[in-house]
Amino acid sequence: MKKLLLVAAAAVALNAATPVAAADLGARYNYNKAPAYAAPIWTWTGFYLGAHLGGAFGNNYNFNGLALTDNDARFMGGVQAGADWQFSGNWVIGGEGQYSWLSRNNASAVFPGGYVYGNDQRALASITARLGYSFGPALVYVKGGYAYSDNRDVVTLGGVPVAFALSSDHSHGWTIGAGAEYMFAPSWAVKAEYQYYDFGDSRFLAPAALVPFGTFQNDQHTVKVGVNYRFNFASPAGARY
Repeated sequence: MKKLLLVAAAAVALNAATPVAAADLGARYNYNKAPAYAAPIWTWTGFYLGAHLGGAFGNNYNFNGLALTDNDARFMGGVQAGADWQFSGNWVIGGEGQYSWLSRNNASAVFPGGYVYGNDQRALASITARLGYSFGPALVYVKGGYAYSDNRDVVTLGGVPVAFALSSDHSHGWTIGAGAEYMFAPSWAVKAEYQYYDFGDSRFLAPAALVPFGTFQNDQHTVKVGVNYRFNFASPAGARY
């Protein structure tokens, strides 16, 4: 009888100790699994603000063979703002406004009779639509739309300003271009772009002495590099596993 009681007591003690040991074993060997790598899904959808630097290169303008002087390459710098929307996978459509200040441009022509024409083009601006294709953090695009030139024209005779009239103020025109943009950090992207501006032909309607000299064309080739700060540039919430 005494032996039976000892065996029963030992069984009860062993049964009570088993959960404690199991709990201790579980605590000792419990670990958290490392999360799977989540590659970000880059999106070009959103707004952006930025700045750019570059150069503007004019053609050799002339009035029926009478060349305008001092129309060499000029420095340019400015700002841009826009919005993009990515759709159908990798396609990106958007719009952009851009304004660029130009360094000195005092193109001029001296006409027979003492008349001097001067053209100071101080800035270029554009409002364009963009269509691009995304390769993850890289985007290539084409753009085109409205262009504006901030001109200041003057005609003098013997150094004194005189009244004149042009068929066009050559301030409004069109533009087309292409470029590439690359995101190097969340919300930040760099860009390189070529843009052509065309403001059409213009000719003198007055004074009468300048009318026979025909028309001249006002267009510009530009190359720019810049940086953009993008809002909603990458989407961590939409991570790919």
